[in-house]
Amino acid sequence: MSPLRIALGQHSEAGRKARNQDFHGCHVPREPQLGAKGIALAMADGISSSAVSHIASETAVTSLLEDYYATSEAWSVRHAVECVLTATNAWLYAQSRNGPYRYEKDKGYVCTLSALVITSTTAHLFHVGDTRIYKLHAHGLEPLTHDHRLWVSRQESYLSRALGADALVEIDYQALPLQVGDTFLLATDGVYEHSDARFILRTVEEHGGDLDAAARRIVAHAYRQGSEDNLSLQIVRVEALPQAETPALHRQVERLPFPPILEPRARFDGYTILREVHASSRSHVYLARDDETDTQVILKTPSIDLREDPGYLERLLMEEWIARRLSSRHVLKAALPTRQRHYLYTVTEFVEGQTLAQWLIDNPRPDLETVRRIVEQIARGLQALHRMEVLHQDLRPDNVMIDKTGTLKLIDLGSARVAGIVETATAEPPPFPGTALYMAPEYILGDVGTARSDLYSLGVLAYHMLSGRYPYGTQVAKTRTAAAQRRLTYRSVLDDERAIPAWVDATLKKAVHPNPEKRYQELSEFTFDLRHPNQAFLDRTRPPLIERHPVAFWQGVSAILAVVILALLLR
Repeated sequence: MSPLRIALGQHSEAGRKARNQDFHGCHVPREPQLGAKGIALAMADGISSSAVSHIASETAVTSLLEDYYATSEAWSVRHAVECVLTATNAWLYAQSRNGPYRYEKDKGYVCTLSALVITSTTAHLFHVGDTRIYKLHAHGLEPLTHDHRLWVSRQESYLSRALGADALVEIDYQALPLQVGDTFLLATDGVYEHSDARFILRTVEEHGGDLDAAARRIVAHAYRQGSEDNLSLQIVRVEALPQAETPALHRQVERLPFPPILEPRARFDGYTILREVHASSRSHVYLARDDETDTQVILKTPSIDLREDPGYLERLLMEEWIARRLSSRHVLKAALPTRQRHYLYTVTEFVEGQTLAQWLIDNPRPDLETVRRIVEQIARGLQALHRMEVLHQDLRPDNVMIDKTGTLKLIDLGSARVAGIVETATAEPPPFPGTALYMAPEYILGDVGTARSDLYSLGVLAYHMLSGRYPYGTQVAKTRTAAAQRRLTYRSVLDDERAIPAWVDATLKKAVHPNPEKRYQELSEFTFDLRHPNQAFLDRTRPPLIERHPVAFWQGVSAILAVVILALLLR
């Protein structure tokens, strides 16, 4: 596997100004962070009207380069960088508000910023202000960013967007596919306003083996051309791109041999097998005792039939990878790694209890309050996943465990979609990640799932617990077009056997709407409406006045008729 590699040149100087208010930086981490988080570059430009703008520039760049690599590997690049920049913006804005220039933005902790994060085969661009990012082509420079500058006249303009200028900041973002040889420039206005594109192209070509020298020469050229501002430039060329997906998991798949078929009382890699828990065409699951810690754990080994499928093997390892990065009592935990493994398998905590599927067999008609408590616990587990930008994608009764204390835990994360890993993957994910009866309709159309897809599955689960049926029967899996999904007819959960309020039925109907845009936006909204009557649903499901108060209805009708008759007699 060839790792990601770049060639970098950079230079910055004050120019004709007394202080250099620009700041730039680059961080190239070692593996495994290189494969997971990529390479980050950033360029910030202070505003000349502020005496503290250089602090803002340095803070913006150093915070991005340090804090980005402290974010979760499960997060997408966009989410991670935007979280860091939002926090940095809030800090800069607070510093200005607490200083002597709280009502003068142009004198506070304000700067522009452009950043480039290179991961796998994608370049992620982030931009606020008028620092620019260009891509070099054979015949010119392609600007990839748009200046956030408002022109009042031909001579006068001001920044319309910058870090630290307001309490909230809008960050431009775009993602571009990469090829070996792609070259990018990050430049402040002191450079790009006084540099000729042909000179830049010729200089980069002539100094291709020493991009630092190229950066110094371009900066010197801009200075000679009359630039009166600070001058900063970064040149980055992609030298090699990784060919493997999810490096850490991929290496495990390639390096570790497959385990043998395990039998009770067998000793295996520091564990004693106690019994087989489950066996299927997808995996073998065993209850084992860790001989070192004397604790019971669950071992999962790959199916013999699928051992030649690298995508399946990586999804098997994904469950433990996710569980190790989450801390929620409602999501299965990974066992602590205490020693090196010699075979390909996963180790998770042992949950003593039963699946929700078995519980429903034992309790086929749970009351509404019990269903609410179950749904709320599952929702908390899903929320923990969603905060890490992870979708479960296979929520169903078999994938929920109930322990001896009544706590519900999400298990089987092998079908989960991790935003941070999807960005670096080159293989196509499985088209239908879940189980047909619980899978959101958008998966049938080939769309990428969202948090609302997991919400749909939770809505179906709640519906099934209350009725034993499914809201659209088996029709969802048969719909192959958006038009067919619009024709799906929701079957009410209400029946003569159970006392279920009509507003609960309306809540479930919204949660399992075929169109994800018409579902609840958040899991918390769904769980709240499942317990508290939504006024909109009450108004919609309220019986007419003649049914609620027949005497009052007819009294009102009689009074109206009497008035009409009296009016006619008077005429």
